[in-house]
Amino acid sequence: LPVLACLLPALAGAGERGARIVIDPGHGGAKEGAKGPGELWEKEVALQIAQRLREKLEAAGSEVFLTRERDTLMALSERVEFSNIQRPDLFLSIHANSMPTKRLRERTEGIETYFLSANASGEAARAVADRENAEAPTARAARGHSTLAFILDDLARTEAHTDASRLAYAIHPRLISRSGAADRGVQQAPFFVLTGVEAPAVLIEVGFISHPQEGARLGKAAYQETLAEAIADGVLAFLRETRKRDSSPSQPVAGSTAP
Repeated sequence: LPVLACLLPALAGAGERGARIVIDPGHGGAKEGAKGPGELWEKEVALQIAQRLREKLEAAGSEVFLTRERDTLMALSERVEFSNIQRPDLFLSIHANSMPTKRLRERTEGIETYFLSANASGEAARAVADRENAEAPTARAARGHSTLAFILDDLARTEAHTDASRLAYAIHPRLISRSGAADRGVQQAPFFVLTGVEAPAVLIEVGFISHPQEGARLGKAAYQETLAEAIADGVLAFLRETRKRDSSPSQPVAGSTAP
């Protein structure tokens, strides 16, 4: 882990605790998520990548918590509650994408990285959020709730939201570069699991498990390692820059959310 090792000093200086990170492997138990080739399911891929990612982040000095350790069912609201109990520095939700028709499954592939917004980047982003939100019985109705509406309306003015966009832009290009996957960009959407997390939070769609070739790659250990390394590299770079910024409060911080 040469790249991770060189970033370690920026994360864990003398007397400084490592970052606390929650990784959320999507779905689980009876909620299997999207279907891949053969018997491959999104819930399996998400957990396997999350476990690999945890190993890499822990090796770099971070304290890492998984919302689920096994193939168990966990409600989206429980994932948010679990995360906030840990008081994390950041939150990563791991998923795999899918398309509904045979024609689209054969044509659509690539990686997307999301951060929370009241409005989706487009119809495709809205469709992804609706699919992932479907496991929460009140997810759709909750978007109209006054408390949630207030939170979402206020997002643009919160540091957590700004840092979430920075986190997404730190992770996404590294994923594309390392994996060689199609670049579907950094997107915004109203994901239920990101709504209540009290830390910079992103949701990563690591590829289309429904695509014949990409789905098969997602089931392979070597490719999962590549994805986990890229995510870890992005996370550590984000933490390094954030801590450098926070240690120099007198220095102005650029307003752009792009790298």
